[in-house]
Amino acid sequence: MAEQMSGDASGSPGSPTGRPAVPDLFEAVTRLVVNGRPTVLSVDTRVTLLDALRDHLGLVGTKKGCDQGACGACTVHMNGKRVLSCLTLAAQCEGHVVTTIEGIAPPGAMHPVQEAFVERDGFQCGFCTPGQVMSALALIDEGRAGSDDDIREFMSGNLCRCGAYPNMVAAIREVASERMGDAVL
Repeated sequence: MAEQMSGDASGSPGSPTGRPAVPDLFEAVTRLVVNGRPTVLSVDTRVTLLDALRDHLGLVGTKKGCDQGACGACTVHMNGKRVLSCLTLAAQCEGHVVTTIEGIAPPGAMHPVQEAFVERDGFQCGFCTPGQVMSALALIDEGRAGSDDDIREFMSGNLCRCGAYPNMVAAIREVASERMGDAVL
């Protein structure tokens, strides 16, 4: 009866060929904060932030629309600024703070922008809504919601196939007005 050996015929343990294991040249360890939680990602350097969020962290609220940066469905915040996660490599996020739709309100609660989208019927199918909400939050924080034309201009990178734009503008205007009223007090 033949004796089983670990490794190859040379008797070297490790890889099936007996050669020392070669580190994956495309593997990157990235430390970042996602939705307030310190996170360590070990992913291929070619993995986008979108795919890392969805496939590695289970945060599926961020949607994959066009996968080319044209639709805005994948919008998240990095260090408080909106970015298209389909065009951002996860390895580029080292040391950064990323916020997704799941991280804008406490569990079981909605952010005021989400509430306004619901109240104003600012969505139909809902696929683009997470990206729309993330962009809306950013433009309000940037102080760019001064008029309906401003809102339309600064939301123009987010596409909605259902055409709920007038309701989204109304929802954003409502939240921006409330924030401006709070700032005056």
